[in-house]
Amino acid sequence: MTTEKKQTKDGYQPRLKELYKGKVLPALMKEMNLKSPMAAPKLEKIVINIGVPEAREDIKVLDVCKDDLTAITGQASQVRRAKKSISNFKLRENMPIGVRVTLRGDRMYDFLDRFVSIAAPRIRDFQGFSEKCFDGKGNLNLGIKEHYIFPEVNVEKSTKAHGMNITFVTTAKDDNGGLLLLSYMGLPFRKK
Repeated sequence: MTTEKKQTKDGYQPRLKELYKGKVLPALMKEMNLKSPMAAPKLEKIVINIGVPEAREDIKVLDVCKDDLTAITGQASQVRRAKKSISNFKLRENMPIGVRVTLRGDRMYDFLDRFVSIAAPRIRDFQGFSEKCFDGKGNLNLGIKEHYIFPEVNVEKSTKAHGMNITFVTTAKDDNGGLLLLSYMGLPFRKK
């Protein structure tokens, strides 16, 4: 492809991808005193995990969680299995214990857009995400108590609320760069 803008056949580009290229990237370069746009932090991938401890007794719960995560992300989810046996948790090697999805590219930007504008405001008693959720390398880890905040989840089919872990992996070298990037992308953080 020799064209500068890589697009799908119908010309669709996610709204947050255009926002990043048009407004966020120049603002990051100015605020961080960078000379090259390649040095600016960007979102690399989003990893979503749902742990399903009930899958030990009832495997149908895992299938429901897998369908819910597929509906939320628009991408097939992957079943995660136990790597070793732990007798205190009644866990055997290769038992299914959760589902995971890794989003990249346009799906990543679409999910971030829906998460910021639709799902995050539906969190109970939401006052913004804590800056302490960064891991020291510019990546943000969020724990969500209920997956019902996403409108794609069918409440009649999914009888129990499951928690999920969402990890935003960035190319930032430190937490300040990651915080700056994600706040420019629209992720609401708590006011100090």
